[in-house]
Amino acid sequence: MATISKLSNPNPVASLSSSFKPRSSSSLKCFVGFPTRPAFSSKLVSSSSLSSINTHPFRGSLVVRCSLADGNGSSVKRTTLHDLYEKEGQSPWYDNLCRPVDDLLPLIASGVRGVTSNPAIFQKAISSSNAYNDQFRELVQSGKDIESAYWELVVKDIQDACKLFEPIYDQTDGGDGYVSVEVSPRLADDTNGTIEAAKYLHEVVDRPNVYIKIPATAPCIPSIKEVIANGISVNVTLIFSLARYEAVIDAYLDGLEASGLSDLSRVTSVASFFVSRVDTLIDKMLEMIGTPEALDLRGKAAVAQAALAYRLYQKKFSGPRWEALVKKGAKKQRLLWASTSVKNPAYPDTLYVAPLIGPDTVSTMPDQALQAFIDHGTVSRTIDANVSEAEGIYSALEKLGIDWGKVGSQLEDEGVESFKKSFDSLLDTLQEKANTLKFVIS
Repeated sequence: MATISKLSNPNPVASLSSSFKPRSSSSLKCFVGFPTRPAFSSKLVSSSSLSSINTHPFRGSLVVRCSLADGNGSSVKRTTLHDLYEKEGQSPWYDNLCRPVDDLLPLIASGVRGVTSNPAIFQKAISSSNAYNDQFRELVQSGKDIESAYWELVVKDIQDACKLFEPIYDQTDGGDGYVSVEVSPRLADDTNGTIEAAKYLHEVVDRPNVYIKIPATAPCIPSIKEVIANGISVNVTLIFSLARYEAVIDAYLDGLEASGLSDLSRVTSVASFFVSRVDTLIDKMLEMIGTPEALDLRGKAAVAQAALAYRLYQKKFSGPRWEALVKKGAKKQRLLWASTSVKNPAYPDTLYVAPLIGPDTVSTMPDQALQAFIDHGTVSRTIDANVSEAEGIYSALEKLGIDWGKVGSQLEDEGVESFKKSFDSLLDTLQEKANTLKFVIS
């Protein structure tokens, strides 16, 4: 099948423009409620750096009720997400996207300021919903192959979501309100293919507040520089180690310097540093070691590494080189905490949100983490509250034989492979859907 970098460029106005028009905010009243949650106590996470975390897990689901009556009803209550941004400078984003896209409106009202997507998210959205059938039928009848049809389904969702978040983008002068769409995971080892795919998506989405997601694989580090140099805003994803994170920052800085632009204010980026998957892997290693010291470090590696990543962020975005770019309007490449859902039910359900709060950062949360933090999250600056402890944990893990470089490489490989499987599975699902609808795909 063709990759996105080899597809012909459809007319973004004729074939991809959205007729989506959000309802007037004046007529939309949203209410967010939560069921009662049971008591809980954590036995595994005892580090003092985690003392600020509420250890009551959220077991219900977010209940969103919207009233489209003639303006009657209560206004939306403030949530901890509003406080997170206004008091501590961290932007809460939502790690999910599906149709109908205007289901995002209650989340925006509750304080969500952006959206991230990936192949796994679209695999779930498209394969489990009939909301895509009409557009898919039209695309196939018009002669589109399966992968081309997939990208047009994705582009429409991204465009519609960008429209909803555009007021936030405008209010913050391009500082927030972004929606992310990822290049094909099949291109993770293809430098030039990734560059062309990013240019293609940037062109066809044609929205100022879209982020093109590029994986932080070694072959894609040069892609990041080139795409930034072309004035395209980027969400760098699948970052699992400090060494690779520094390479990502350098690629962003190199790209800004190579752009030749006199005004850099509209070229922005986030660096998506993955969190929970680090603990999932390292915890298994610690359990194999089995000593009391090793077992005591379970559930602490990810947050410790994230704290050191934030210190690196502060260091790299300061000094003469950065100040020269600031004079041209450059904005910092914000750290974005990804993979924030808790995989181990013995851990606090805000473990990968509460200890990572700090200015100029983003936390993108799937449903479980978002609901938990709205329900019982505590807002305070925590990311650099105890860097020395983070250093101690990081070093202690090294002394036990944990190779951070190998951990990062393994998680990166697993992440790329997981997205490839989701992407391929979705294309298979679409092919089956086309066959079910009795279409002939050439």
